This record gives sequence, structure tokens and C-alpha cells, in this order.
Amino acid sequence: MAEYSHPPMEQLQDLEYCIDSNPPWAETILLAFQNYILMLGTSVMIPSLLVPAMGGSDGDKARVIQTLLFVAGINTLLQALFGTRLPAVVGGSFAYVIPIAYIISDSSLQRITDHHERFIQTMRAIQGALIVASSIQIILGYSQVWGLFSRFFSPLGMAPVVGLVGLGLFQRGFPLLGNCVEIGIPTLLLVIGLSQYLKHVRLFRELPIFERFPVLICVAIIWIYSVILTASGAYRDKPNATQISCRTDRANLISTAPWFKFPYPLQWGPPTFSAGHSFAMMSAVLVSMVESTGAFKAASRLAIATPPPAYVLSRGIGWQGIGILLDGLFGTGTGSTVSVENVGLLGLTRVGSRRVVQISAGFMIFFSILGKFGAVFASIPFPIFAALYCVLFGLVASVGLSFLQFTNMNCMRNLMITGLSLFLGISIPQFFNEYWNPQHHGLVRTNAGWFNAFLNTVFSSPPTIGLIVAVFLDNTLEVEKSKKDRGMPWWVKFRTFRGDNRNEEFYTLPFNLNRFFPPT
Repeated sequence: MAEYSHPPMEQLQDLEYCIDSNPPWAETILLAFQNYILMLGTSVMIPSLLVPAMGGSDGDKARVIQTLLFVAGINTLLQALFGTRLPAVVGGSFAYVIPIAYIISDSSLQRITDHHERFIQTMRAIQGALIVASSIQIILGYSQVWGLFSRFFSPLGMAPVVGLVGLGLFQRGFPLLGNCVEIGIPTLLLVIGLSQYLKHVRLFRELPIFERFPVLICVAIIWIYSVILTASGAYRDKPNATQISCRTDRANLISTAPWFKFPYPLQWGPPTFSAGHSFAMMSAVLVSMVESTGAFKAASRLAIATPPPAYVLSRGIGWQGIGILLDGLFGTGTGSTVSVENVGLLGLTRVGSRRVVQISAGFMIFFSILGKFGAVFASIPFPIFAALYCVLFGLVASVGLSFLQFTNMNCMRNLMITGLSLFLGISIPQFFNEYWNPQHHGLVRTNAGWFNAFLNTVFSSPPTIGLIVAVFLDNTLEVEKSKKDRGMPWWVKFRTFRGDNRNEEFYTLPFNLNRFFPPT
């Protein structure tokens, strides 16, 4: 049996660049640009969904996209420099859609007849809610409360959570790809072919170009193909929904985006504050905190780093709270979280370098200021991104399941916890999502709209449900007897910063700041 055994391994073995090793500069810059292109999908889709409902015009939408990208660049730099220091891109989050929809439908805002004025007033209300709600993450992070809570985590408890960070996004994969199969299917086949079957082909000396840049190559080829389809009139008589998904000239971003625009705080005017709006937004902040925790765990594994200790995890959550505060001050129209697709890209390219992500943040800021140039890339049809998500979300899910190698999966207790948390983590949010629409705001329908938004947001998040079920069961079922089966002998040394010598290499603050903020 020995020849068939695969002993547990703390770090993935076939990645080429870890968190603190860097590819050559030319390769690093191209990889950073690839990260920027990938995160455009979510950055464009969220404002495209929310701004029209707020009463905004195409010009307003272009400006919100610019602001979202600008703040995403700042937040990514802050996280990579002073937060967890993992190569994680921080961008807009869909977790905020339900509470934002609640704010949009507020009767006091709906009574405003002028569309632009309603957009401005709604944006200010969203800003105020984000500013107040960000305090939750800032307090939980910098007080180390979230780090203390993370001591209840184990490999068994984290495997479903990280797995659901990827699996829970299945609706943004093939269902959206299917909106334009003539673009989506070729993209999916091409990215699998280049990154897996042709990954050892080297056209330029030692550089495996197809493995390093599958997103850039696929997007370029299929984008040109979709431009040809659009120009040839292939969608001339198609339904409007098909044209929006497939055409390259329906986003109206290039024509409405300014040549130069520098986003600045309070650009929409002073925020307005409402207790109900703020409480509803807090649910999204809590959900994004859970999702980011799972994404951080996946990013650490794909960057060949140790799992972030409790102190580092709390530090990262605190900085993410600062990021949500910046979202509120600048007016991005949504809150932020760790970009799951960019975490998956670390594994697809086998490059977990921190420098790549830091430079990609520079691209976000640069192209958000030069509006016309950024709008060109933002006009890529979304089914192209959906095809990439099918691969990247699945990769993140499998990284989560890889934590199970440190547990005893011949134990019925562990099988029960894993299976139940995975199933309920997918099934419960699917049940809530079937009832959610902007008019009725989901399954929970009381007279208190903020309460409806709070519960519907929490129970629509797969990682949050997975965390509740897995961590509760893992810490209440035969705990003392199952320490070894849960994987705690391997996990316990990563609870504290001093528990493993490698933590200092991966997570020490730059500029000798650890002298002023000593780790615990």
C-alpha cells in the first residue's frame, strides 16, 4: 500500500513563485495586467446592475466604475502592504446587493421624480450606511476579536468554508456563460486547453507562456472574435437580453467615460445616515468578512505560505474594514471583499507573488483615472469572464477541500460535518435566492425592511452558512476525543504568530513597522 499513499503536505509543491519570490520584471508586469483584466468583470457588473436601479445614467455608471476601480487599487495596496500581506486583490462584492436594493427601494428615495437627483440621494444614503457599517469590521479586526474567534477553526471546519467560497459562486459561472454560448463556450475550452494541455509549450525560451497568461490570451482572442460577430450584424435581430450579453458596443462605457477623472472623497456630496440602512448594511459587512476569511486561507495555500495566524487574520480584517470605510467615503456604490477569481488565478498561473498583486493595484488606479482607456477594457462581454470563473471558482473550491488531507476522513463524525455543511451551505442560500427579487427582497418579509435585508443577506451567503454549521458542529461534537481526527495537531501551531518560524518571513510588516506593532 505504501506506493499508493500520498502523505499530507503543508504546502502545495508544484507552484513556481511563492509569496515573497518574484518573476522577472517583464513577466511580473504582464501578470499584474492579467490580474487587472480579470477583476474588471465584477467591477463592471455590480455598477451595471445597481446604478440604473438608482436612477443613474450611463455617464453615472461609467463614473461609479472608475471610482470602484480606483478604491479597489488603494484597498489592494493597503491589504498587500499592511493587512494580511497575502497576494489578494480586494474589489467590489455581490454580498452588498441585497441591502443596497433595500436602500434603493426606500420610499423616501423613490418619491424623488428627477432621475439624476434620485441617483445622487441614493448614493449618499449608501455611502452613509457603508461608513457606519464599516465600524463592525474595524472593531472586530483591530480588537483581535475575530482572531480569538478563529481559534475555534480547524482544518475540518475550514474545508467547507473555503470550498463554499468557490462553489457558492456557481450562479456566476455557467448560467451567465449560457447568456452567450457562442462566446462563452469557446472561452471555456480555450482556457482549459491553454492552461492544462499546452502548459508545457514554451515559445520563448524558459517562459511557459500558455500557463502564465491564459487569461490574457483567451480574452484577447475571444474579444476580437466577439467584435467581429458584432460588426458583422450577427445579433442585429436578436432579443435585447442577448444583445446586452454578446455585443461589444452595448455597455456605452467608452462614449460616456471622461478622458481624465480623478475620484475623490465625498464627490457625490455629503453622506446621509439612517439607522435602518446602516443595520441592513452590517449584514453584508459580516458576510464579506466570512468570505474574505475563506479567501485569505485559500490565497495563503496558493502562495505557498502558512495559514495566516489569528493576529494576521485580524489585522487583515481590520484593514478590510478601512477599505469599506473608503468605499463609503469615495462612493463606490458597494462594499469590498477579497476577489475570489483573482485568488484562483494564483493557482492557474502557479504564481503567488505579492509583487504581482501590488503592481496590479497600480493598473487599477492608473486606468481608473484615464477613463477612456479603462472603459475600453471594461467593455469586454461578461460571458467571457463567466467562462473564466468556471475554472477559477472551481480551483478555489478544490483548495478548500485540500484541507481535508489533514483530517481523518475515515471517521463518520468528520464525514457528517463535512457533508452537512457543504450541502446546507449550497442548499439554504439557493432556497433564499429563489425568493429574492428587488421588489420583494427575499423570503423574510416583515414590516421592518432592514430586518428583512439583514436575514436575507446572511442566509444567501454559502460561506457564512458553511461557517455556522461546520464550526458549530466541529466544536460541539466529541471535541476532546476527536482532536487528532479534526487535524488540530497540524493546525494548532498556526494559531499564533510565534508558533511557526515561517510566519515572520511571510507576514512581517514592511518598513520595520513590527517594532511599533509587535505581533502576538
